[in-house]
Amino acid sequence: MDTESHVLVLGDSFIADEEAPYRLLPWSEVANCASGAGCPPTTGVDTDVAAILYTSGSTGAPKGVVLSHRNLVVGAESVSSYLDNTAEDRILAVLPLSFDAGLSQLTTGFCVGAHVVLADYLLPGDVVRACAENQITGMVGVPPLWIQLAAQTWPSGAVAGLRYFANTGGRLPRVTLQRLRAIFPSAAPYLMYGLTEAFRSTYLDPREVDRRPDSIGKAIPNAEILVVREDGGLCGPGEPGELVHRGPLVTLGYWNDMERTAERFRPPPNRPVELCTPELAVWSGDVVVRDEEGFLYFVGRRDDMIKTSGYRVSPQEIEEVVYETGLIQDAVALGLEDETLGHRIVLVVTPCDPAGFDNTSGSRSLRRAIVRLRLRPAAVELFFVEGLQ
Repeated sequence: MDTESHVLVLGDSFIADEEAPYRLLPWSEVANCASGAGCPPTTGVDTDVAAILYTSGSTGAPKGVVLSHRNLVVGAESVSSYLDNTAEDRILAVLPLSFDAGLSQLTTGFCVGAHVVLADYLLPGDVVRACAENQITGMVGVPPLWIQLAAQTWPSGAVAGLRYFANTGGRLPRVTLQRLRAIFPSAAPYLMYGLTEAFRSTYLDPREVDRRPDSIGKAIPNAEILVVREDGGLCGPGEPGELVHRGPLVTLGYWNDMERTAERFRPPPNRPVELCTPELAVWSGDVVVRDEEGFLYFVGRRDDMIKTSGYRVSPQEIEEVVYETGLIQDAVALGLEDETLGHRIVLVVTPCDPAGFDNTSGSRSLRRAIVRLRLRPAAVELFFVEGLQ
C-alpha cells in the first residue's frame, strides 16, 4: 500500500514544494485534528507499524525492532502512571531519540501534556545548566551519564524543582546512586530495567531503594515478568533464570529477520495449552533472580557470563564491587578465554583522581574488594588508564 510522508512544521508560514516526496503540515492543522475538528479518515489499527528502533544489544549487528502504535501508547501510559507525570512536569530529554528510553521522554510528554526539553549536550556540565535554565522536574539517564553527572557541581537552582530522576540501560553503581541522592535530596530515584524488544519491563518503587538498592524492582503496569529455567519451568525465589516479558509492550519482532525474531519472540511458558491462538513473549537473554517478596535482581546476560575456575561471574558484579571502593570512576570487566581457567578476568579502570592514585595501594584495595566475589585476587588482571571515554 502506498503511504504518504509528512513533515510537521512548527508555525503556519512556509513554502510548500509540490514536487517534494512529502507533504508539509502546519502545527495548527495537526492541533485541530487532535481536538477532533477536521480529522481525515484513517484505516490504521493499533497493531500497524509505528516505528523501527535499531539496537545491537550484546549481539553485535544492529537489529530493527518494530514498534506498533499500541506499543507506543501503552508504554507512554504505563511509564507516566508510575512516574506520576502530569502536565506540570518539565522533562529533560538527554538520551538519543533512537534509543527507546530517549523516545519514551517524548511519548510520555505527549501522553500527559508535559513540557519536554530536547537537550543535545556535549559535556556533562551542559546538562546541569539545562536543568537550571529550564526548571527541570524529571530526567532519565543511563549509568555512564549518571556517573559523570554525579561528579558535577550542582547549583541550587538546578536541583530545586527536580521531582524525580531515573536510571535505565544497566545497573547504577551503588556509590553513584548515593551521590545522586545527596545532590537531589528532594527527588525520588527510580531504578528501571528494560529492553528495546519490550520497551520497559520493571521499576523499583523509590520507597524501596533504601532497603534494596540493587534491585530492578517489579513489573511495570500492563506487563507480566516471569523468571524461567532452561527447562522451561518457572524459577522459585533465589533461583536464577531468564527474564521473560509478557503483555502489550511486546513489540512486533525484528524487521526483515525471521530467524532472530523466532529466537527471541516465543510463546511464554505459562500459557494454557487450551488456548488455540498464539501469544508471543520476549525472552530477554538476561539472567535475573527473584527474592521471597517478588523483587527482581539483575545478574547478567546469559552470553556475557564469565566462567572462571568453575564459577560463573557477571561482569556487572565485578564492576559493582570496584565502584563501591570509591576509588574508581569507570570500570569495565572482560572475560578472555584461558585454557586453564576457562576465562581469565581483565579489569580496566579509571581512577577518580588519576594524579593522586597510587597503583600499588590502589591495586590492593581493589583486590580486597574482589575477594567478596569468591575470586582469587591473582585471577584478575588490573589495568589502569586515565580515561575510558
